[in-house]
Amino acid sequence: MSVIENTLNRLRQRAAADAAATVGSKTYGAVAATGAAARRLSTESAPTPERVITIDQDGLRAAGMLPPAHQEHELAQEYRRIKRPLINSALGRGVAAFPEGNLIMLTSAVPGEGKTFMSLNLAFSICREEDVTVLLVDGDVVNPRISQILGAENEPGLLDLIKDPTISLAAAIVPTDVPGLAFLPAGRQDANATELLASARMQAVMAQLGSTDPARLVLFDSAPLLVTTESQALAHFAGQIVVVVRADRTQQHVVLEALETLDEGKPVSLVLNQSLRQPGNYYQYGVSAKPREQARGS
Repeated sequence: MSVIENTLNRLRQRAAADAAATVGSKTYGAVAATGAAARRLSTESAPTPERVITIDQDGLRAAGMLPPAHQEHELAQEYRRIKRPLINSALGRGVAAFPEGNLIMLTSAVPGEGKTFMSLNLAFSICREEDVTVLLVDGDVVNPRISQILGAENEPGLLDLIKDPTISLAAAIVPTDVPGLAFLPAGRQDANATELLASARMQAVMAQLGSTDPARLVLFDSAPLLVTTESQALAHFAGQIVVVVRADRTQQHVVLEALETLDEGKPVSLVLNQSLRQPGNYYQYGVSAKPREQARGS
């Protein structure tokens, strides 16, 4: 076992079984979703919004944000392994639902782990569900990469909702041409972004995002935990946190330092990304942030 695997194994053993979502992956991509038939019918009968983001799958693939066509089937299977416990813990399917469990933050310890790739492909994978929709939020307000990729970097978004209560949630959320997928941009940048994300107004916005649609998962693509204070502020309001760990690269102390920034008791899942292990030969973990100090000293 690598140092990271030993560390994560100790975390798994100490985590409470009912405080973790079991996720893991050897992969770094997934096939883009087409949506469920029933949802397509309801979408077709709905009024046409003023603006719809067109998902350019070929462009995303060329930019390295979707897997090559020959890997789509294999990687789609891997994302099914990741999304199922997240959905179950968010909606209380077979397990007790986490408080605010439908607010899921994806992050990493440091840049280059693949968390934005993971956010996009996980959103596409969840859209394949028959009865679940996705709101993808660009929570990386310092480096809003997804907003740039989708051509929405100059659109009002998360920060604007926090700053201006007169902006409605419906006005800021932009539908896409992928059935069941909508997008909330990061919004216009602000020097006091950390304070905005830590504010009572942010708490109200998060409550609204989480309660508008009981069948919707809200995925936040966040900045790395050890790079900005904005990501730590956002983590406080998330119901589930997914930390992407790049295989054979991220060091043990870096993972533990990132976990230390999170609230104790927060449901945290780790995804091993870009591993070369064959399916079935990698570890799947669900960990709680609470036992971090014990793990660090062992």
